[in-house]
Amino acid sequence: MFGIPGKAAVTMTPRAVGQIARLMAKQGSAGLRIGIKKGGCAGMEYTMEYVSDVNPMDEVVDQDGARVLIAPMAQMFLFGTEIDYESDLLTAGFKFRNPNVTEACGCGESIKFRDQPAA
Repeated sequence: MFGIPGKAAVTMTPRAVGQIARLMAKQGSAGLRIGIKKGGCAGMEYTMEYVSDVNPMDEVVDQDGARVLIAPMAQMFLFGTEIDYESDLLTAGFKFRNPNVTEACGCGESIKFRDQPAA
């Protein structure tokens, strides 16, 4: 909906593609829906959930066997985001490199966007 013709709304690194494809196969899902919700110390948090059906209003990004669906209310906030998957000895998880974020909390779990009122 907020995309540029010929350009994906979000991109995924090869590590993210591999992890999302593995999760889709393990869960038997049609993809992972990404959204945002109010919460955290900076005001907003990312959400991810397995989906069995694609909502016609979702922005769908297919890349090398991985499918990400962007919830309608999150599309304008996530456009241009790169999704990565990082793991080390203590933690593993998805990382969002989002050019629309103006602030993030110290723990990295919540974010703030331009023109977003304080929570």
